[in-house]
Amino acid sequence: MQQLKEMGAGAFVAVGQGSEPQDAAIVHLNYNGTNPKQHIALVGKGICFDTGGHNLKPAKYMLGMHEDMNGSAVSLGILLAATKMQLPVKLDCWLAIAQNHISPAAYKQNDVVTALNGMTIEIVHTDAEGRMVLADTLTLASRQKPDAIIDFATLTGSMISALGDRMSGVISNNSSLACKAIGAGNKAGERVVAFPLEEDYDSDLESDIADIKQCTLEGGADHIHAARFLSKFIENDIPWLHTDLSSANRKGGLGAIASDTNGFGVGFGIEMLKIMLED
Repeated sequence: MQQLKEMGAGAFVAVGQGSEPQDAAIVHLNYNGTNPKQHIALVGKGICFDTGGHNLKPAKYMLGMHEDMNGSAVSLGILLAATKMQLPVKLDCWLAIAQNHISPAAYKQNDVVTALNGMTIEIVHTDAEGRMVLADTLTLASRQKPDAIIDFATLTGSMISALGDRMSGVISNNSSLACKAIGAGNKAGERVVAFPLEEDYDSDLESDIADIKQCTLEGGADHIHAARFLSKFIENDIPWLHTDLSSANRKGGLGAIASDTNGFGVGFGIEMLKIMLED
C-alpha cells in the first residue's frame, strides 16, 4: 500500500485504506511463452471481501462476498492454464487484491481522489469499489503496451439484471475484439454477450467537483457506465475487453460445472488467447 501511495495510485488506495492491516496490493505475474506471437495483459478484480464500505450492504447481499475476487481467480486460472499448455504468448497478469471494509479510515461519499493517470474521481457510492481498484490496475497494465488487455470482474448488479446468471457480458473499445469474444465464448461453452461502449453515456458521469464521477445513484445501465469509467484509465490506445462476470455463481452449476461457483471465464479466456494467436 505504501508503494502504491507513493506512486499516486489514489483510486486503488481509496478502497484499501479502510482495512487493517494495510495489506492490499496490485500483484503482477507473468508468463513468457517460447517465441510469443502476442503480448496480452490479463487484469482481475480481487476484492476478497466486500462489505460495501460506508454504503453497507444488507445481509442478503453481503453473504458470499468473499467471492468478489472471482475476476482475479479467473485471470490466475488463465495464466496457469496457458503456462501448462505452453501457449506461444507473453502474458502479464495483474491482480487487484483488496478488501472493502468500513472503518474510520475508509473512503466515503463526496471524497475526491486522484488516480494514477492524474484523473480526479468524485466518490458517489462506496460499494462501487471494483471499478476503483481496476482503474489504477488497468493504467499499470496499459503502460506495458501489450497488444490487448482483457479484464475480468464481478462488477455490476445491472449486468446480472440484463443477462441473469447463464451468460456474462463483455464490453470493448475494439469491435474486432468483441466479435472474437463472442466466438470464443461459443467455442468454450461459456457464452458472452457484447454490450455497447457509446460515448454519450459519459454525460451521466459528469462531475461538478472532479474530472469524473465514479458512478451514478440512478441505477439503470451501470454496466455500461462502469465500462465507460474504466475506459478512461486505458493508456496508449490499447485494444481492451472488459468481462463482467454475471454468471460467476449460479445455483446448481453451469454447463458441465456442477458447483455453484463455476469458474466461468477460464475456458473463455483460453479460447480468446487461441483466437488471438491466429492473427
